[in-house]
Amino acid sequence: MKRLYVFGFPLLMAFDTLAQLSFKLAGDHALPLEWGLPWLQRLFGQPWIYGAILGYIGAFFTWMTLLERAPIGPAFAASHLEVVSVLLVSAWLLGEPITLVHLVGAALILAGVACLARAETQTAEIAGAAAT
Repeated sequence: MKRLYVFGFPLLMAFDTLAQLSFKLAGDHALPLEWGLPWLQRLFGQPWIYGAILGYIGAFFTWMTLLERAPIGPAFAASHLEVVSVLLVSAWLLGEPITLVHLVGAALILAGVACLARAETQTAEIAGAAAT
């Protein structure tokens, strides 16, 4: 089970981050919006749209695997860590500013994941003690 957490959640976060950043960059290159074949060719002619598709497919299969094996509470909370990773990677690669509101929101997400993981650990310990 520990192996699942060590590899599964970072993999999910990586796929989600790839998808979100790729969609952001694909959207920037899709402007101006013009319905028609030339716009579609321009959109699918740049690599970011494929990064977004790859990210979402990878995230979907990783998430389905995690849901089969991980407790739902921590898994659901950890699936939202991409909000924090996208914030950090966007600031690093795209030069986007990080405000106090961003930092507070990221800290609350991290605290929520930590609380749910701790609660799950305590529940497992109690269940293990009761079983013996």
